[in-house]
Amino acid sequence: MMPPSSRRQFLRQSAATAAFVAAPSIRVGQKRSDLLRVGVAGVRGRGNHLLNGFEDREGVEVVALCDVDSGVLATRAAELGKKSGREIATFTDLREMLDKGQIDAVGIATPNHLHALHTIWSVVAGKDVYVEKPVSHNIWEGQQMVAAARKHGRIVQSGTQSRSSQALRDAIAWLESGAIGARKLGWGTCFKPRMSIGKVDGPQPIPDGVDWKLYMGPRGEQALERRQLHYDWHWQGATGNGDLGNQGVHQMDQARWALGMGDIAPVAVSIGGRFGYDDDGDTPNTMVTLFDYQPAPLMFEVRGLPKNAAARADGGEWRKSMDRRLGASVGAVIHAEGGHLLFPNYSSARAYDDAGKDVMRWDGADNHIQNFVDAVRERDESLINASIEDGHVSAALCHMGNDSLALGEASTRGEIERVRKGGFVGHGAFDRLMAHLDANEIDLGQTPLTFGATLRFDVAKGEYVGNEAAAKRMRGSYAPGFEIPDLS
Repeated sequence: MMPPSSRRQFLRQSAATAAFVAAPSIRVGQKRSDLLRVGVAGVRGRGNHLLNGFEDREGVEVVALCDVDSGVLATRAAELGKKSGREIATFTDLREMLDKGQIDAVGIATPNHLHALHTIWSVVAGKDVYVEKPVSHNIWEGQQMVAAARKHGRIVQSGTQSRSSQALRDAIAWLESGAIGARKLGWGTCFKPRMSIGKVDGPQPIPDGVDWKLYMGPRGEQALERRQLHYDWHWQGATGNGDLGNQGVHQMDQARWALGMGDIAPVAVSIGGRFGYDDDGDTPNTMVTLFDYQPAPLMFEVRGLPKNAAARADGGEWRKSMDRRLGASVGAVIHAEGGHLLFPNYSSARAYDDAGKDVMRWDGADNHIQNFVDAVRERDESLINASIEDGHVSAALCHMGNDSLALGEASTRGEIERVRKGGFVGHGAFDRLMAHLDANEIDLGQTPLTFGATLRFDVAKGEYVGNEAAAKRMRGSYAPGFEIPDLS
């Protein structure tokens, strides 16, 4: 017998779901006054911002929520119900929401390893999709997302919000006009405080109310081996992509966009590792990567440690003592013949001449969710600011950087010094990395650097070439029932 309290909860949820399913189907895109009904999957952190962002749009109602954590789901449904005055249908399995719900579009803010699968399920079900960054967990997934959107004719927006910045659009147009000469080099930085996530002594109990099979999905039912279930999944490769794919994908997208590079880089190589603590994370917190675009390469740096060991000893100081490059800790810069263009955030740009004089400024951004809503209403994919293709390519660069490091070898500083050639260690990148680790008093004898594999990517074939391990890694592996179809 079901306990009375559980039975009451079940009946309330069943009634809400029944009312939701019985609602009349809405045809989207016929005229601007149409109501857009949205379901959001993954509603704890970023998903909470996403659902409120949709709910605050005129003519949009968030009518269904999906999350594998019943506690989070109940809380968000209650909050949204109070805010909207509506009964909110709740689901644990996205497939059930797609099958039973009368929704037109889906917002996806689940962990990274679920983004591609959830997007593909949604577009196959005839829904338009807003999917958070990085859109994929590996390169092959991104390729299948693009193919699925094209095959099923759905509008898919990547959650790289800078693409809706009028300031960045105007600044990039100014740069492309040749105002400070030809573009020579792109440089992205993700210097963001990332402390230890702790270390457990074995598998942890799955929190009550969490559907672990659905949570792990494509990865299979692996043990939970970290202290905190939520958010810290970013720092384990089975579910996340480290800070290069978490925060860094925004700056990667800005830099690639401003360089005018539309495809995945032909060559990538990384140096770095995870330094400063021994914890349950296995993604790099310190790295520098070269993406060998021609004629203008792209460098990218990630640092989770602060500027020095003294700051690392105090959490509060750590958070406010991150390194900066040309005025930004988290930003992107395009170096040109006669100066540089800086993107210090998502909604502004600053241009400087060779002497460092501020010569132009741009500010302002549009609402990224509104851009998606407008494109869906008009049934016009060309209105999308951050297409799934753009989201895929920028995410793929992050995957390349991580793949290079994962397939590399432990190396001493001297060994790396002896092979210093060409652009990778040019521009002071390697020296900056070493100076940062020295300032943090990192013992490279105890935790050696990894010199990543040089990876080559054939854009026409859509695959790594000359490295079987990389070719296998870019496709991942999938548990039964959670396979991603090959749509290429």
